Amino acid sequence: MISNAKKLILFTLPFLFFSCSKNDVVESISENQLFTIPYGNFEEQLSVYDLNNVGSVRNGITMRDGFFYITDGNAEKILETNSYGDLLTLFYNEDSKIADLLKKSNRKDISIHKELSYPFDFPGMIAVDSNKVIYTVCSIPRDRHEQNNDGSVLYSQTILRFSRDASTVDYIGQQGPGGTPFPFIKNIYTTEKDELVVVCTTDDGLIVYWFGSNGYLKYMVPVTVKDAPTIEPIGESSEIYLTIENVIPDPSSYKLFVKIDYYSSYIDEESKLYSGVNYVQTYLYPLNILTETYGEGVSIPPYEESVVADYSKLVYKIPYDFLGVTKNGWKFFIIKNDTGFDVAIIQSENQRILRRHFDIDTKNTMYYTMDLSLDGIITAMYLEKDCARVVWYRTDNLIDAILKN
Repeated sequence: MISNAKKLILFTLPFLFFSCSKNDVVESISENQLFTIPYGNFEEQLSVYDLNNVGSVRNGITMRDGFFYITDGNAEKILETNSYGDLLTLFYNEDSKIADLLKKSNRKDISIHKELSYPFDFPGMIAVDSNKVIYTVCSIPRDRHEQNNDGSVLYSQTILRFSRDASTVDYIGQQGPGGTPFPFIKNIYTTEKDELVVVCTTDDGLIVYWFGSNGYLKYMVPVTVKDAPTIEPIGESSEIYLTIENVIPDPSSYKLFVKIDYYSSYIDEESKLYSGVNYVQTYLYPLNILTETYGEGVSIPPYEESVVADYSKLVYKIPYDFLGVTKNGWKFFIIKNDTGFDVAIIQSENQRILRRHFDIDTKNTMYYTMDLSLDGIITAMYLEKDCARVVWYRTDNLIDAILKN
């Protein structure tokens, strides 16, 4: 277990990436629409009540080996489909509304229906390993919530784990099966070794729980602001602030990638007083959880957006969000804009960076969720006014083409 003590190795100046200039046009990648899902309360539908009501959407998606797993938190169910949208398996809470509907319908194809006896409250984020073991984040009843000593952290979530045939079902907490609930879970991942990684938020950063393939805790890794690498201030009077935007595990080694955004204090020229903060730079640091050390930081170029007003042009620099890491070491960063998403795909070892754009109908898209596979395929589910669309972007083919050339 990594302690809170600061254990950093010195890192040199980050190397620079060579990319397209500001005036170059970023190429677009066409989406491949796979299938749509209608809204409703039956097994092949999503129970979306009000897309305009904040907090009412609890959906997630992941893709593994061409199979898609979609959570419907409102209906307390998970759909497994193929790439055509055909329902292969339906996992649901035995006390849910869908359970009552199925009992009344007298359907003959009950083999696809897997009833879970464990409480299955509001599933959201989802991950699947190579053995098709399914993990999903669930809320627990209020009477089982726990708090830390000073009451500043609420432990209210857990991981439901079950096999594809639902023959084995259990919960994973902080220590493993049946353990203490987690604080708020930011995301969950599975590695090439079929190990589960849970990333949670805390008051001073993030905390990572790394479990073995047997489900028991191997490493608990606090990633705190106070122990994070810092950079030199830009000016004599400016201060540097940082935020740990995301932490994502390496799929093939015991290493975490920590994305840190740095900001400096802004001083008003007239009043000479601090009046805000400016974005400075983003770095991605590898954190070896075995040696408890940060490696050399890599500079991640920001997204730039130009705004023309009053015959002047302003260029705003905005940090990307960290989407994921592939088994071949490509790091994906993404940001939403007026026409869709801009994606930066980076391989730090060879100083390569690819920039691409995904077009979407932003006016018709009410909610979206995305997932990056270990092979480098981005899967997205867009909840639109009439139905949900499941698409993918074959960024894996793009990377393969670049490597061949």
